[in-house]
Order: sequence, then C-alpha cells, then structure tokens
Amino acid sequence: MSNITKEEKIKGTFFGAIVADALCLGSHYEYDAKKIYEAYGEKPIEKFMSPGEMMGGQTHGIGWGERNYHPGKKAGGTTDYGDYNILVLEHLAAIADTPRPFNVANMIPHWMKRLENNWGSWICTMTKETYAQVKQGVPVERLGGISNAMAIRHVAAHAYYDSESEIIDVARKSMFTHKDVHALGGGEFFARVTHRVINGISPSDAIQMVAVDMGGFFSEKVSQAIAKVKEATNENSALYKEQFADDLAITSMARLWDVGRSEPIKVGKASPTEGTLPGAVYFILKYANEEDGLKKALQSNAMVGGDNASRAIAIGMVLGAYKGIDAIPKEWKETLDQWDYCEDMLGTLPLLK
Repeated sequence: MSNITKEEKIKGTFFGAIVADALCLGSHYEYDAKKIYEAYGEKPIEKFMSPGEMMGGQTHGIGWGERNYHPGKKAGGTTDYGDYNILVLEHLAAIADTPRPFNVANMIPHWMKRLENNWGSWICTMTKETYAQVKQGVPVERLGGISNAMAIRHVAAHAYYDSESEIIDVARKSMFTHKDVHALGGGEFFARVTHRVINGISPSDAIQMVAVDMGGFFSEKVSQAIAKVKEATNENSALYKEQFADDLAITSMARLWDVGRSEPIKVGKASPTEGTLPGAVYFILKYANEEDGLKKALQSNAMVGGDNASRAIAIGMVLGAYKGIDAIPKEWKETLDQWDYCEDMLGTLPLLK
C-alpha cells in the first residue's frame, strides 16, 4: 500500500467512514441478519438504501421497537453517526484559516442549530440529554451522560491535526455527549490506530500496538477479535462453515443483555463499546489484506445489522486510511448525497490545503 499518498489516505479516512455509514442507513438497527440477507436479494448490499428499504420501511431496534429510525433520510444519506462527523467537518472548515486546538464550547452553537433544524436522523439518548443540559446552562466540562455506546465523530480531524495527541484530544472532546470511559476510550483507540495507518503502519500492526499502549479492556477486546478472525477464517472450524459466519462472530464477542422478557439484545451487535470495538476490529483484520477489502468489509458489516453504523465509522476510517480514497467504489462516490459538499470542505483543512 506504499504507493498511496498521505493526502489520498486522509481523504480515504474521511470518505471511507462516511460511505460505510451511508451503506448502513437501510439496515441500521435491524438485528436479524437473515432478514437483511433475504430483503437484499440473498447477496451483499451493492447500493445505498433508504431507511428500512426492502424491509417495509422500518427496522427492528430491539428495546426501541419497530420503526423508521431516520425519518428525514433517503438512499445516499447518512445516519446520525455520519451526520456527527459531517458536523465536526463543518466546524473545522469554519476555523481552517487560523488552526487552533479543538474547542467544544465553540462548536456547540453550530450543533444546537443543526439539531433544531431538521436533523433528520435518529437523535440518541445522550444527544437529547446533553441538549437539555446546555439549555439548563450546565458547564461544557460537565456535559454528557453515562452511555457506553461508541460514537466516533472526529474523523475530519485527521485532515486538520498532525500529531496523535491532538487527534486524541478531538476524538474525546467531539464525544462530549458521553462520559463513559469505555465509550471515550473506543473513540481514542480508533483515533490512534487511524493516525498510525495514515503514517504508514499496517492496520494489524497499528491495532496491536495501540492495544498494548492502552492496555486493560482495550487489549482484551483486541485479543478477542484477533482470536475470532482466526476462528472465522480457519477452514476446519465450525464457524467458517456457517452461512452467517460474520453475524455469529460479532454476536459471540459480547454478552446477551436482557432488555425485556421476550427479546434480549445481542450486545456484540448493539451500541456498547464492548461489542462495537471488537466487532469493528474483526472486520478490519478479516478484510484488510484483500484486494477489494474495503468494499467487502463495508458490505459485510452492513449485512450483519444491529448498530452497524457505529462499527462502520471505525471500519471505514481505518481501511480508508490503509487503502486510500480510490478504493471506494465509483458508484458509491457518485451516489453519496454529500460527497461534493464534504470534499469542498475537506480541501480547506490544513493537511489537504
């Protein structure tokens, strides 16, 4: 991958994440992988879909019920994960002429304005809680709620800041709606990995290095994902022979979480970092060295369902950094709603100027 320029890697980082997210819009919060597979014609997803397209216009978010989670969106649009990353890009583009440290207080008015004017996507509980806190005058450093959901929003920062410490700062601050150590750490983990991949380290090496650096929970989750990739790619394993091997792999990496008597959530597919982090690492490692590995990883992740959009940002940014912008299929580039809009802003950021 050494012939890819740093500029191509940075662009691949951002657009890999956004395209990955948009590919999940149709199946976001559908927890039945078999249902997704049958709805999409028993083959991997090839084009962007509107929310619940081919599934009656709704998906089955366990614990929240059957509904359209992104009522203002159509095929080629993004989920709330993509929206947040575009929001951070807009903020960084607005301060591109005079580079400075990332400041949450400066971004909050823009965030409020976007939320109040046809956001169009699912508004997560932490976003609602933080919005109420801002209205009540809670100081910026005390904002957020206790959610262990991984919500990576800093992807555009890789085109703005050149050091790993600055990238980590944005990764944590841009998740200002969250206070949980695992959620914030998940953002930091993929910030570190992506920064290193942009600077020439392979995804596998970067993931293992960052796991050692961060230790504890993060090291355990990476070890779990590495073991699961070995199992899923071993032709003699029972998992390898399963039709829905990726789905089983992801759900097996975290506990079941009893939300109601009738349907426990498979946490490996849900939003908590204990599932999204090893799940994202699994797809990155499984497909990183394949020729069209970016496309395959993004398709496979979308087909599994659950909170596939949370995993998508992490998978798309790491593999986009590794494979470069040209690895994104032409038809996805041409049908992503905000490609040109984002490309213009991205080009104003310090590292791409």
